Formats: sequence, structure tokens, C-alpha cells
Amino acid sequence: MQHENFIVREPLITSQEHVLGFELSWQRNGTGSGRINDTEANALADFVTDRINANEYVGSHDDRLLILAASPATLKAEAYFRLPPQGKVLALWADDLGDPGAVAAIKSLRVQGYGVALRGAQLETVDQSLLSLFSHIEVPVDAPDLAEQLRIYRALGLPSVRMVARNVTSWERYETAASLGMDAFAGTLHLSRRHGDEARDLSPTQTMILRLMDMVKQEAGMNHLEGVLKRDAALSYRLLRYINSAGFGLGCEIQSLKHAVTLMGYSPLYRWLAVLLATSGPTGFSPVLMQTAIIRGRFAELLGETFLPRTEAENLFVAGMFSLLDQLLGIPMEEVLDKIQLSDAVTEALLSREGIYGPFLALAEACELSTTDVESMATSLCISAIQVNDAHMSALAWARNLKL
Repeated sequence: MQHENFIVREPLITSQEHVLGFELSWQRNGTGSGRINDTEANALADFVTDRINANEYVGSHDDRLLILAASPATLKAEAYFRLPPQGKVLALWADDLGDPGAVAAIKSLRVQGYGVALRGAQLETVDQSLLSLFSHIEVPVDAPDLAEQLRIYRALGLPSVRMVARNVTSWERYETAASLGMDAFAGTLHLSRRHGDEARDLSPTQTMILRLMDMVKQEAGMNHLEGVLKRDAALSYRLLRYINSAGFGLGCEIQSLKHAVTLMGYSPLYRWLAVLLATSGPTGFSPVLMQTAIIRGRFAELLGETFLPRTEAENLFVAGMFSLLDQLLGIPMEEVLDKIQLSDAVTEALLSREGIYGPFLALAEACELSTTDVESMATSLCISAIQVNDAHMSALAWARNLKL
């Protein structure tokens, strides 16, 4: 299965839009993360576990959630137990509870420290003694009885069980669920435009970063670059912190901008300034959007790096990073590009997903949604499903290792 299907990523976020973790599932032909059969569940567990361990995606103290769809027959799968239990959540459907041995397997998982999520349940029909076994209970945000389900949950008095609103595909749905006091939200709302958002101007810090990016493109003298950067000590610190992150793997600590350019050259420095730009917004920038931009940029770069020269692949990173700037700033992409001078090829990718970079960026975006288009997009680029999935997992690991 892992060689024939594509991983899709969906964030789980808080009411402050911080990323709690991700659900990883197989593409479901446009139907979202639905029921999974035993073969698919085993393949998902094997693939994700192998790649997570290989990429050091999780550490012994990682508190980020990772949700994987499971089936009753796979609750004892060896692959799950090769993952540290902290933050790992297996999701089951309510009618799976009728499977012989399912309840015993859930109890065993919980004792070992794994989470188990219940989805597709009408709480009034589930044995209340079983509900306390779960770490999360999921309710579709468009359920007509959402408020009633929350009332039943609160009456149970289970403070360790988190209520998750699922299928949150718009900011309006998010605000509805948040107003009801849901604990977490899963869906693609971060990819939809938020109505009523006021356009944001670039902050002074972002304007300074753009000036630095332009100077780097022109390979300005080091004294000039350092002169600009020294005006903001915190920015200089963050830049060096990113460069020294485990995700870059230079093998030695970078002490200064000059040291960085000596070791890396100018081109990789442009990448780190792009990260700074996306993470240096004023209050109100959505953390889930910034995280998505960083993962998307790295994912697109990894998809292209075996086909394109190194500098071209780095341009893919910038294209991916900047592809959400219109949402971050609350203005159309055309206006964003009036503020930021980019190459024609990157501009073409951002405006139309065409040109040399566009198809790679579009493929990375497609893996954030459940869609039927991923296979044809990958085939047109001569990229296999396993290559796409490997790049996806590597991008997640890389973003995790950044000191954001």
C-alpha cells in the first residue's frame, strides 16, 4: 500500500491556532480521512513508523500529537509499538467497539501510554464506562447536535478526555466550535481565506528582512549585510538559531553572518531569511499558517532537488514559503508580489502554479488535502508515491527540528 498511495497531512490545532500535532492518513479519493481497512492500517503504521524513526521526527520528550487511523485488528500491530507512546494517538470508529478484543486492546494501549481517539460516536449510545478509556473524542463540526454532544460530554466529568471538532473546513466553522468550548480542531480551515481579516502591512522587521534578502540576491558586501542586521539584535539571534538548527546539519555552530556565508554561500542564506520573514509577522499571524508555509517550502524543495540544480531547488523552498504570504498578510498575492521582488519563475509559480517550479509546489499543496489529483500530478513529474511520501515525512521532520 505505501508504494501505491500518498500520505495526506491534516493539522490538529488549538483555539489559539497553535499546532498540537498532525493526523497522517492515506489519500481517500476526496472523501477525507474515512474508515480504514486492516491492510491500509497496517501499511500506514509500517510506513509512518519507519519514516518517523529514520527522520528522527519524534524524540523521547516530544509532546506533539501524531494521529493514525487504526482498525480493531491492527491495535496490536508491532509497528505502533516501535514509536514512543507519548503523543501517539490511534483513531477508531465507534462501531469498532463491538469487535471482540477491541476494548481489551484499547485498555492495554492506554496503560502503555498511547492515546486512543473515538470517532463517529453518538455519545448517548456508547457505554459511559468505555468513554473514559479514550484520550480524545471526535465530533464533526457540522453535526446538527454538536452542542448536545458537548453537553453530554461535560456531564460525564472526564477532564482527561479532549473533545475534538473534526471537518473544520472554514474559519466560520472554527469560530462556531471554539465558541462552544471544543478543545481542539482538525480540518483544512487554515487553507481557506478568513473573511473580515484586515489587510496587514509589512512590519518594520519584515521590511528589514526584505532589504536583507535583496542584498543577499545581489551578494552585497558582508559589512553592509551585518550593518543592517545589527540594527535588530533579536533578529540576528533568531537567524543564527535557525541556521544552527538540527534541521540544517552543518556539523558546527555558526557564530556570525560572515561565518554562515563562508560555509554556505549566499544562496542558502536567502532561505533562512525567508523563514524569518514568515515568522516575523505582527501579533495576529496564525501559527498554523506559518507552520504550514515552512513544511510546504521544505516539501516542495525535496520534491524538486533530485530533478533540479541545488539553487533551483532552494528557489522552490522560497516559493513554498511565500505561497501563504497572501493569507498571512490578508492581501491578494499580486499585492504581495508588488512588495517583494522575486524571480520571474518564482512569481509564475506563486500566481499560476506553472513554469519550472509550479508543478512541484502544486504537488506539495495537494498533500495537504484529500484529493484525487495527487497521483496524476506526481506521474507528470515522474515522481513515485514512495518518493512523495518520503519527501513529505522528511519535511515534517525538518520543520520539527527548527527552533521556531
